[in-house]
Amino acid sequence: MSVLRTARSFFLAAALFGSANALAADSAAPAAPAPPPSAAAVTAADAILGDLGIKQSIALIVPEMMTQLERTVTSTRPEIKDSLRQTLRMIQPEFDKRAEQMYTQAAALLASQMSEKELQDVAAFFDSPVGKKYIAAQPVFLEKFAALARPWREQLSMDIMTRAREEMKKKGIEL
Repeated sequence: MSVLRTARSFFLAAALFGSANALAADSAAPAAPAPPPSAAAVTAADAILGDLGIKQSIALIVPEMMTQLERTVTSTRPEIKDSLRQTLRMIQPEFDKRAEQMYTQAAALLASQMSEKELQDVAAFFDSPVGKKYIAAQPVFLEKFAALARPWREQLSMDIMTRAREEMKKKGIEL
């Protein structure tokens, strides 16, 4: 479930923040720097990101990376497991702080993309019964969608390769 929650949050983060990058890339003339978002806007953005699970997902990244590092290293060096685990526990607060900083940047980024009123409206939606139902439905939807999309993606990949081979063969090139 943790992986699904992380995937869900990154999917949502990409949707939220990816569109901002696309809009920024599309603008022809550089815009004047926008004023920093208000504290209320950042608070509303924080509530939204918390409701979407992004805050929790960012908080899980450091422990997940450390667990993976421990597994990877101790698979070839089992004799250092205890020492490595102790070291990782010692340095974890340093990296947890960096995760908190990333989350703060995410909240500020979202706050800079919408007006304070819009952010408050979105936060209110997520706090409403229908908003809570939407948030509760997301993990099930994303799990079912992933199950649906996986075979589609695999078939699409094979079909693209087959068609590319056919067209390249017409040009006398074996692929």
